[in-house]
This record gives sequence, C-alpha cells and structure tokens, in this order.
Amino acid sequence: MDIVVKGRKTEVPERFRKHVADKLKLEKIQKLDGKVISLDVEVSKEPNPRQADRSDRVEITLRTRGPVIRAEAAASDPYGALDLAADKLEARLRKQHDKRNTRRGTRRLTAAEVADHVPGVATLDVNGEAVREEEPGDVPTKKIGSLEVQGEGPLVVREKTHVASPMTLDQALYEMELVGHDFYLFVDSETKEPSVVYRRHAYDYGVIHLSTDPMVTEGQSASGGDALGG
Repeated sequence: MDIVVKGRKTEVPERFRKHVADKLKLEKIQKLDGKVISLDVEVSKEPNPRQADRSDRVEITLRTRGPVIRAEAAASDPYGALDLAADKLEARLRKQHDKRNTRRGTRRLTAAEVADHVPGVATLDVNGEAVREEEPGDVPTKKIGSLEVQGEGPLVVREKTHVASPMTLDQALYEMELVGHDFYLFVDSETKEPSVVYRRHAYDYGVIHLSTDPMVTEGQSASGGDALGG
C-alpha cells in the first residue's frame, strides 16, 4: 500500500512528500489496524492573510474495512499541520485498537448467569418461562420526566434533545467511532428521516431507518387529535 499525497489549489514539494512517508509509518499503522486499504494525505492553503497562523491545512484519510478514519489540522506551515494531524490519527487508531481487544476479551454470559449479573432481570423457571412476582395492590403511580411509573420505578430518568444536521451513513459511522459509542442516532441526508447506526460483531455494523407511516399521519389529520392520546 502506498501513501497518496495531493494538493488542493497548491503545489506539494517533493521534500514534503518524503516527510509524509517518514512521519506516517505504514508498519506502525498496520499494527494498529491490519485491514488498511488506502491512506491519502491532502494539503490545502488558506489565502486569507488574517489566517496566517492556520494558513496550511492537512487532512489524512485512512480507509479500512471498517469506517473511514479522518484526521485534520491547520498550522502556519504544512509540516506543523501534518505533525498535528498525524498525532490525531494515531490517537484514533489506538482507541479503536484498544476497543477491539477489549471486546475480544469480554465473555458472554450464559442464560443461567444473567440473573446473577444483571440487577432486576426476570427469573426463569425450569421451562425457560419468566417467573412473575406477586403484584401488591394499591401500587402508587408517579410522573418521572415524560414517563408514568408505578412503584419505585427507575432511579434516574434523563432526557436529551440534540440539534442534528443531516449526514450520510458514512459520516454517521465516523462520528460513532469518534465518540466511542456502540450506536449513533442521526438524520439521514437522503431520506431526511431519523436513523441509527450500531455495532454488531467485529467490523460489522447495522443501520435502522425510521419512516413515517402514512396511515397514521392520515388518521391524525382526519381526527385532528393525537394518535396516542385520542
């Protein structure tokens, strides 16, 4: 695999290309991710003199069998920008490498062990049926957030609302890896509908798309009320 170095509206000197090869050690990168397909480095220059301290920008794009990994930085010269971007790339590669090793070392619980490790889980009988506990009468009901809860209910209910710009599936996978979560909620830029990408096994990912049911929408319009509340 070779490193492709290109300039956007600027010339890339041969000396800088050699510096890229010295800075981005392919052997080191492939140790952290053995499924690397390509590595691109793009250099651009900001002509605005007010941005002299950030006039040179370097973006590194690493394509693997998993999600695309990108790192970019700006500095007063391309060499400084490359050093900063390379450090970011290595940090993200190490984070993914450590996560993969952690997942491999995690043993899955058997069905019989779940009750001992997960508080509040249903107990199963010899036939695999859930054992129902006796329900006491006059259980108090209270409101927690937007939920109506009987009895003690959950100790903490937290609601969050985020403003999200539409993005592609590839961008959503990148953002999920960047924040280190196993799922990521986003608005699909093609369908404009809410979607979720999630991690399955190893390098496999899944995506769930939500679409509006036209029958429910028509029913709401006809009745003039809420489909849930009536």
